[in-house]
Amino acid sequence: MHEFSGKLLYVNLTTRQIHTEPLNTEWAAQFIGADGLATRYLFDMVDADTDPLSPDNPLIMMTAPLTGTRTPSASRHAFVAKSPLTGILGESNVGGFTGHELRRAGYDGIIFTGKAAEPVYLHLQPGREPALKSAVHLWGMDTYRTQSAIIEASGDPKTRVACIGPAGENLVHFAAIANADARMAGRTGMGAVMGSKNLKAIAIRGKGEIPVSDREAMTAAFRKSMAVIQSDLAIEVLKDLGTAGGLEFFDMMGSLPGKYWTVGENPGAYNLSGAAMADSILTGRTGCWGCAVQCGREVTFDVDGESLTTDGPEYECVVSLGSNLLIDDLNAVSRFDFICDAMGMDVITAGAVIGFAIYLSDQKIISPAETDGMALTWGNPQQVITLLEKITRREGVGNLLADGVRAMERAFNAPGLGVQINGMDPGMHDPRGFSGMALVYLTSPRGACHNKSDFYFVEMGHTFETIGISVDDQHQEDGKAPFVVWHQNYRAMVDASGMCKFVNIPLDVLPDTLAAVTGKRMSLDEWVLAGERIFNLKRLLNLKLGMVPRRDEVMPKLFTVPYAAGATNGFVPNWKRMLREYYAVRDWDWDTGRPSAAKLAELGLAALE
Repeated sequence: MHEFSGKLLYVNLTTRQIHTEPLNTEWAAQFIGADGLATRYLFDMVDADTDPLSPDNPLIMMTAPLTGTRTPSASRHAFVAKSPLTGILGESNVGGFTGHELRRAGYDGIIFTGKAAEPVYLHLQPGREPALKSAVHLWGMDTYRTQSAIIEASGDPKTRVACIGPAGENLVHFAAIANADARMAGRTGMGAVMGSKNLKAIAIRGKGEIPVSDREAMTAAFRKSMAVIQSDLAIEVLKDLGTAGGLEFFDMMGSLPGKYWTVGENPGAYNLSGAAMADSILTGRTGCWGCAVQCGREVTFDVDGESLTTDGPEYECVVSLGSNLLIDDLNAVSRFDFICDAMGMDVITAGAVIGFAIYLSDQKIISPAETDGMALTWGNPQQVITLLEKITRREGVGNLLADGVRAMERAFNAPGLGVQINGMDPGMHDPRGFSGMALVYLTSPRGACHNKSDFYFVEMGHTFETIGISVDDQHQEDGKAPFVVWHQNYRAMVDASGMCKFVNIPLDVLPDTLAAVTGKRMSLDEWVLAGERIFNLKRLLNLKLGMVPRRDEVMPKLFTVPYAAGATNGFVPNWKRMLREYYAVRDWDWDTGRPSAAKLAELGLAALE
């Protein structure tokens, strides 16, 4: 198969044995790569009894057919394991440079098992056997210092490092894995799985050639894609303003959260927008390997009288740690972002647990007695810094917040009050503004997640009519489920192929791109069918891990309360009716949540039933 190097690296951290095995090419043909292929490997390695933080839970790093090729912005790869935050599939798709470098090192992926006796990191170097090296001296370092120290020790400035910070070491359930300074595999706690294995980092330097079936065809497809990408207005906004460039529009559409999902309009949030950043603290742009956009922000701001230049906050951060907490100071939110990046924490969940704690305090459900003597208040930057530090160290109330919103619901006897589904808090896109996001959050295979289908873009007018995805009404309920299903299938294929969601290869060019790399001519419909297969595979895994659909696929109570003011005009999606239609479209049984036998046979998944 031209799209893969054809081998995986297996690292047993307990025995320190390292070996290679051939890639399962049958699985690769079915599940493409990245999170799709990794999930298939994970399926046979975990069950409902597997403790996510035990040596029995593998951590899988997997690349994709397009990763590192000339395809525009194809740097993506995935980390997959059973999630300590949710107890179901844990996956985090990330860009940066380590995926590209792993392919150049000659591997399609790495599967880590067991637990090292003391902190270690894996080092891959050209002309040398893969080796585990001591990371005792690195334990306790933040992600920035860890990357710098390993690169310096390697003697090669082109060494790329994926690592955890203190949050991962302390098993914070939403700890992240960082590379390229602050490109984060952020969601579902993959950094905690890495920390549970005493695995501080993965250092990779490769000099090989990434396999491509037809380089001339690849170049032709690249040029066609770039011609469209360079004329795309949305891409121009990303270049100039980053992901936070959409903040004002999201507010206009009624999907910008404020005060822990309880206010429908928050004018102060405009101080956090991409435009506000460009006019104040923005000093440069950054991006992943082969990026055609460079949507990352470099910012310079004041910290206790000293100037700090670092990676800047993106949309999810400025809302979760800003508007969500009624903080509109861009300097303060940039500092929160820096703390999360340096400590190795997901910014979305960090903002969620702090926002939920303040909300519970507001509702008189908890008092300073439960929060280390602090009277939690909205709009208090210093208090946020204190809580982030406590979470990182698992100190005091931070020990509970480190386990996530669902754990807080249980501890404070507040069932249903936290904004979470299947144990994970959603991205910063309110379903009262975009009804399709209700279905996305309810059915995402890793808990409430905006990245398994960024359907709000469709509801904003970014349609995919070539594959039948077109919506005119952001509040449409009946008849929306088929579009959500098709979009989820498409995005599953995008993730598994190694593409970036922000740089959408034109659909008429996509089959040519994939054929040039893989050597297989498949229609667009066939590729999207592979996405459907992946989505249903993840469903089967979650059922195997103990997910109970009727219990776990429930909208948070706050999402069922209409806003008193704002652009939603009091709309609340009828999620129960929408979910029934969704199940019918998916051909899932309403009582069990299981795909039908006919659907599994159609997708080639019958053997996994």
